[in-house]
Amino acid sequence: MLKSDRLNRILDHVSAEGSADVHELAALLDVSRATVRRDLQLLDERGLLQRTHGGAVTAASELPLRHRTGRQQAEKQRIAAAAAALVPEGAVVGLTGGTTVSALARELAGRGGLTVVTNAVNIAADLVVRPDVRLVVVGGEARAQSYELVGPSAERMLDEYHLDMTFLGVDGLTVAHGCSTHDQLEAHTDRAFLRAGSRTVVVADSTKIGKVTFARICPVREIGTLVTDAAADGAELAAVRALGVEVLTV
Repeated sequence: MLKSDRLNRILDHVSAEGSADVHELAALLDVSRATVRRDLQLLDERGLLQRTHGGAVTAASELPLRHRTGRQQAEKQRIAAAAAALVPEGAVVGLTGGTTVSALARELAGRGGLTVVTNAVNIAADLVVRPDVRLVVVGGEARAQSYELVGPSAERMLDEYHLDMTFLGVDGLTVAHGCSTHDQLEAHTDRAFLRAGSRTVVVADSTKIGKVTFARICPVREIGTLVTDAAADGAELAAVRALGVEVLTV
């Protein structure tokens, strides 16, 4: 196995499980424990995971999108299906990036008559082959971690549009700190999506509820609906509802 393939498999495994020990990874990859330790050290230095005594856990910083896809997969699929049910026929829909929004895009792909505006190149690639979906791609500077196009050019383009609904993926959501993400430019572009939309729906699995990340997108009171899974912190959801935000749990 090539070293690059081995590193990717380690990241995929740790991302999906949340943690792994050296013995487990050595058996999975059929390599020595010394090789695994060197690989973990390299990935730790790159900020892609965090070394622990005897193994590793997921990194506190943002992982690239491909290594986050396996997390909370069943929950994200339920959230995506519930969110898709909110979209009326013929709507103009804004989709930001992220794994849960990507799952939503796949739910919407089979529906005709929709216009989708997105800054996520992976979502655009999925939808461009769907003849019944009108696709508009917002340009900007590419972020490798999230596959999103962000920055001033994206924001100017969004200012020219009106969206019936914006579906926003977030990395954290608390009443005290609002909706947040890992990147400042991404947060600015997300705010442009909010300005363009008549209704904003946040789609976020339970691991994002009660979490704060680097860049604030908006206060919670500025969103209309939160769709999450039933494992989300009940006290935090009650506080969200108290602000007048609709909360749907699946």
